[in-house]
This record gives sequence, structure tokens and C-alpha cells, in this order.
Amino acid sequence: MQIKSVRLYKSALWPKDWPDLPYPEIAFAGRSNVGKSSLLRTLLKQRKLIRVSSTPGCTRTLNFYLVNEKIFFTDLPGYGFAKVAAKLREQWGKSIERYLEKRKRLKGVVLLMDARHGPTANDLQLWEWLCYYKRPCIIVLTKADKIGRSERAQILKETQKKLALPDETPVIFFSAHTGEGKRALLKHLFYLLQSNMATSA
Repeated sequence: MQIKSVRLYKSALWPKDWPDLPYPEIAFAGRSNVGKSSLLRTLLKQRKLIRVSSTPGCTRTLNFYLVNEKIFFTDLPGYGFAKVAAKLREQWGKSIERYLEKRKRLKGVVLLMDARHGPTANDLQLWEWLCYYKRPCIIVLTKADKIGRSERAQILKETQKKLALPDETPVIFFSAHTGEGKRALLKHLFYLLQSNMATSA
């Protein structure tokens, strides 16, 4: 998959404000400060369009990025320890749940986890929820440059065990710092979109 153009199409929290276009959507989800914005900047080659912050909870809406004028990448608000008002966190939760459960154009989810720490309780909860609603997933282990090569086999094994991952679920080590995993992720995104188009044809 080649990224030729990207623009922020809309930022919105509730369904009535989400894009009403017949394009497939891929969601990017993960806990606050997992490196989601950095991944999107690297993937989309957009350093100015997507803001990166050291403060958890920077993304406070669903951000719909129109890619190649025919696909939406949806950046979901981070979950977990974001230091924001409880009421806003509750709104995020309801909005994300509704999007992941009801959105018919959603073709799959890229679930990000910190490679250094493995799946958290929140990660496991979201994974189980996505499995229940049969949403195809790609698992991305971020900040891979911060762990040694010798540690990866064990981290991969533990992640697969904790999530009880099906064999067909890709697991990709990713580093926004070195660019590792970018090509593999784009390849799997292409496969995901192609398989969905074939199924719906």
C-alpha cells in the first residue's frame, strides 16, 4: 500500500458528526502515550498534520484522516491513564464503543501496545471486545527500538499467550524512531482492505 495523499477530513466525537462517505475505514486504538500519534506520523509521512504530545490524552476526538482520497484512517482517543476529566473520559468510552460496535464502514483495527510492557488490563479488555464483535485486528508492538533483539521472541510469545491470538492475526514490532515495521504494517493494511473488498463483492 502506497500513501500518496493525506488530509484531516474531520474531527468529531459523536456519530451524527462522523463522515458520511462510502469509504472503508481502519481504526487505530491504544492506551494513552503508547505512541499512536507517532506511528501515524511515520506511516502517513505527515509530521505537521498529526500532533505528538508528551501529555497523555492529547487526542480528544475521533480524527478521520482521508488517505489517497478513498480510505479513512481513524485515530481514536487513547484509553487508560490520561489525566483528563472523568466526564470526558466517559464520553470517549461511549463514543469509541459505539464506533467500534456499530460502524459498518470499519474494516479493521490496528491495536497498539507498548512492546516494553506487554498487554495491559485495558488492552486485554479491548481485545476481548473486538473479538466478540469479530473485528479483524493487526497487533502493533510500539517503541521496539527500546528493547533488545534478544528479548523479542519472549515478548512475542507472551503477547500471543495473553491474548490467545489466532494464527492469522499479524503481530508487528514498530519503531517511529527507526521506521522499523512501517513497510510490514502497510502491507498488512493492504491485505486487510483487499480481503474486505473481496468479501463484500
